[in-house]
Amino acid sequence: MAITVNIRYSGKNGAAKAFAREMIESGTVAKIRAEKGNVRYEYFIPLKENAEEVLLIDSWENQEAIDVHHASPMMSVIAELREKYDLHMSVERFVSDDGISENDKKFIRN
Repeated sequence: MAITVNIRYSGKNGAAKAFAREMIESGTVAKIRAEKGNVRYEYFIPLKENAEEVLLIDSWENQEAIDVHHASPMMSVIAELREKYDLHMSVERFVSDDGISENDKKFIRN
């Protein structure tokens, strides 16, 4: 049962994209991906006109892994960059079930 958190970062004048770029180029993303229990940490840019947001899909094995991540020095780095780029956030949290139903599999093309 993984826990996935979708975080939408929004800002002005390309700030969200610059934030994501700095997170990647500084090596912060690589360090987060290397943390025990991290399943996915990936940024996406929505296909909207004049989009001023970036979506982060942040997935962890369990709540304990998230708690350890939140207690790590990495969070102060992230918080500083959020402030630097004056970003606002909206958050959605999902808990996965352990499979895809046979009915749903009919619509998935492998």
